[in-house]
Amino acid sequence: MSEAFKSIEQGLKEALSHAGGEGQARVHEIELPEPDVQAIRARTGLSQSEFARSIGVKKGTLLNWEQRRRSPDGPAKVLLALIAKDPQIVQRVLAG
Repeated sequence: MSEAFKSIEQGLKEALSHAGGEGQARVHEIELPEPDVQAIRARTGLSQSEFARSIGVKKGTLLNWEQRRRSPDGPAKVLLALIAKDPQIVQRVLAG
C-alpha cells in the first residue's frame, strides 16, 4: 500500500470513530494574515467584475473588501491567500 492510501485510510478510521462519539478529532488551524484584496486582484490582471465572478462573490462585496469597509473571512480568506501565492490558480484549476 502507498503512503497516500495509508494516510487516507487512517483519516477515514478517525472520522468514523469521531462520528461514533469516540476519540478526539484533530483540528488543523492556520493563521492567515489580513489580505490586501486590491493588490491580490491587481496581480491577477482581472477587472473588479471579472475577479468577483472568478471567486464567486458579488462585485459590491469585492469593493467593500478592497476599500477595507469589510474583511473577507472563512473560505474567502483562504481562497484569497491561495490567489496571493499563485494569481492564476483559479483559472488554471477550474479551466474546463
